[in-house]
Parts: sequence; C-alpha cells; structure tokens
Amino acid sequence: MNVDRGYLLTEQVNRASENLDQLSSLQLAQLFANEDKLPQQAVEAAVPELAAAIEAISARLANGGRLFYLGAGTSGRLGVLDAAECPPTFCSDPEMVQGLLAGGAPALLRSSEGLEDLFDAGRADLQKSDFSADDALVGIAAGGTTPYVHGGLSYAMELGALAVALACVPTSQVQMPCHIDIRLLTGPELLTGSTRLKAGTATKMALNIISTGVMVRLGKVYGNSMVDVAVTNTKLEDRALRILSSLAGLDREQGLHLLEQGGGSVKVALLMSAAQLPATSAVALLEKAQGNLRLALEVNGFQLHGPQ
Repeated sequence: MNVDRGYLLTEQVNRASENLDQLSSLQLAQLFANEDKLPQQAVEAAVPELAAAIEAISARLANGGRLFYLGAGTSGRLGVLDAAECPPTFCSDPEMVQGLLAGGAPALLRSSEGLEDLFDAGRADLQKSDFSADDALVGIAAGGTTPYVHGGLSYAMELGALAVALACVPTSQVQMPCHIDIRLLTGPELLTGSTRLKAGTATKMALNIISTGVMVRLGKVYGNSMVDVAVTNTKLEDRALRILSSLAGLDREQGLHLLEQGGGSVKVALLMSAAQLPATSAVALLEKAQGNLRLALEVNGFQLHGPQ
C-alpha cells in the first residue's frame, strides 16, 4: 500500500541537520549531543502516563498476569531487550515479562522490517503465547502506525487485557487502540526518519521506568537495592554481598554463608539475618508476604541491622 507518512513527527525533516553530511566529526557529535537532550524532556512530559502504566501493569502481575512488549524493528528489539533484563535484575520468572518482535528471534540479528506490515501477525504472535485477559500489553511503535502493533493492541482490547500504547508522534497524527496512551515527542530525527535515534533513546528510557517501577511495586526492591538479584555470576555475587553488608552489616564471609543456606536468595539471607531464622522459616515468611521483604520484616517485627 502506497501511503505517504511524511506528516508524522518522526518522519519530518530536522532543519538543524540539513547539512549533516558537510559537518566535521566534532560538529556532528556536538549536534547529536544537543539533540539527545530531547528524549529526557519527552519522557518527563509523559510521567503521568508512565505512572498510570506502572500502577495498572503491576496490578495485573500481582494477580498472576504477565507483561508483554510487542513491536517491530528497533521498537520491538528494545522491548525484547527490556524483557530479557528482568530475570537477572529482579529474579523474575522469564514468563512474567516477555518481548514479542515481528519476525521472531531471527529479526533480532537481521532486519525483517517488512513483517511489521502484517496486522494479523501481532494477534497471532500473542495467541501463540497464550496471551489472556489477565495479561498486560505494551505495544511499541515509534511512528504509531505499525500494523503489527495495532493488531496486537486491538486483540488485547478485545480480550479485556490491559493495552498500553507507546509512540513518538502526537495523538492528533495517529490514534492507537489502548487504555493508556504514552507519547514521547522527541521531534524529527537528525537523520530523517531514523527512529533508532532519539525515538529509540526515549523508548528505552520509558521501558526502563515501566519495568523497574513495576518490579518496585511488586516488592522486588528494598530501598534502592535489587534484593531479588539473581546471583548467576561473580559480578552479581559481589553485588549481593555488598547489599548484605549495607543492609544487614554482614561481612563477606557471613554473607556467603547465608547466601549458600538461602539458596542464593538475597531476600532470604536478609530475613535469616534479621530474624535469626533458618532458611526454611525465612522462605515461609517471605511467601506469606508474597515475596515482599519490607512487608515480611514489618509484619513480624524484625529489623535489618545495617545502614538503611
């Protein structure tokens, strides 16, 4: 279909870069540095919608639902990236946050941009993942017109699932089927139409906020410490030990001992330290508190003995 999308904000010409190919490397880098201040401003303008998404998504996940990111090209790859980073950061089940990309896994490494034009493919990919009314969907499309994303969002609306749209064009240019509409208005790109630039940067920032905010609401963070970190390598083991030192005043040998007894769980180790309980009892208290360390401590009258 021959459709002129030149009216879209993300496709318009940026007058600041009309002589981009004539700039020195220093001038080019400075121009990009100046323009890359705009994604932060765009994200800040969308704070109310981002907060609404965090609340609505976390409510779904707290009741056993899942979060899906759906997109094509850069937008889809950013969704897959954010989903992939949740298990090691928050020890979340890989099924809890999932990224669906038009073209599937091969499109992560090799461009399959033509697949974004298939409206029914968005619906089909969600159906393959057993997407249900209990789940939440964030449909990501920088230009807001991607049929693949519209198909997924429409399907979510039909099911009664939560539908969140994320785009970098104003609603006056493109309407998207959704309950929560997040618009990140970063303006025309320095390289006309290349939404992997400012639009991609703003999208990554927004996804960081959404996924981290949801995990905070689900009790996977204590203070600003990732107490649900998965101890899967030496770097993360070191981080876990520093968390145990900061929150419970444990030295590294004590921390390693409790981590080993607690099956590698920082939260279990912290509760064992605070309550002087064996791992099985600490696990039981955490389960009663739905995995929320702060709640488990407060309900049972325990305190961590380290700097808060």
